[in-house]
Amino acid sequence: MIEEVTDAGVVEERIDRLRLLEALLFASAEPVPEAALAARFGDGVDVPALLEDLRRHYAPRGVVLVRVGAAWAFRTAPDLADRLRVEEEVARKLSRAAVETLAIIAYHQPVTRGEIEQIRGVATSKGTLDLLMEQNWIRPGKRRESPGRPLTWITTEHFLDHFGLESLKELPGVEELRATGLLDSRPVLYGVTADDSAVPVAEAEDGEE
Repeated sequence: MIEEVTDAGVVEERIDRLRLLEALLFASAEPVPEAALAARFGDGVDVPALLEDLRRHYAPRGVVLVRVGAAWAFRTAPDLADRLRVEEEVARKLSRAAVETLAIIAYHQPVTRGEIEQIRGVATSKGTLDLLMEQNWIRPGKRRESPGRPLTWITTEHFLDHFGLESLKELPGVEELRATGLLDSRPVLYGVTADDSAVPVAEAEDGEE
């Protein structure tokens, strides 16, 4: 009888922790770092296991729990995306220079402005980097331990969240980009990704910044 009471207490405690975890994630407008969740629960609580339990619980539902880099967030189920999509006018379309710059940072990070310009073959204006920062897709990284200690640039967890990526390992490869029509017949420059696969970056057009 004592054993049954003890087991019931353990189950009740786990349910209470899952409810608190669920509430913390729902209450946050941004993905919550796993480290922050662990700090909230304190030592002795297996937060990764709780997150997996919660993810499995929501897997068949309209709202699912997803990992965004080192953080977690609730998002609508991917298979419902087409039925939820609402056509809206885009106030400001990213320039070709901004798209190329973002792609270079995503695949080569941490990367300096000079390295971005070397890959693109043209100068990169401060406005392009400012625009990507306004979108919260990139942020300054560590300075290089080299002459002048240039600043590096890296992508943010918001970048992963916006493009539906769990980690940078899910960035599409060359063949995937070609299949979607994102690569065309224009001349390209080739860089190398973290997994040593070639990633083409289109050359800037004449007159572009």
